[in-house]
Amino acid sequence: MKLITRLLLTALVLLIVAEYIPGIEVTGFYAALIAAIILGLLNTIVRPILLILTFPITIVTLGLFVFVINAALFFFAATFIDGFTVASFWHALLGSLIVSAASTLLNKYI
Repeated sequence: MKLITRLLLTALVLLIVAEYIPGIEVTGFYAALIAAIILGLLNTIVRPILLILTFPITIVTLGLFVFVINAALFFFAATFIDGFTVASFWHALLGSLIVSAASTLLNKYI
């Protein structure tokens, strides 16, 4: 039940982010839900591998490269989901920051 609630909240956050950031578009709740599922899978499977591979760069940049990885996964998810588009890397960076911060805060209170 917790997983479904988290996915629904992430989809809702994606819809809100798409409303306020002009470079991110989500056509509807179904597209936001699919995007939330794909982002969850990417963050669970691909993100740890990327963090291990880019560990030296992350150390040199004092951890700021993790934001680049998050934005790249956000942008990557948008490339193959119909109804979820991101205009540029900078929009992906801003969107990933807001989505991850809002999801963390909302999931903390579940």
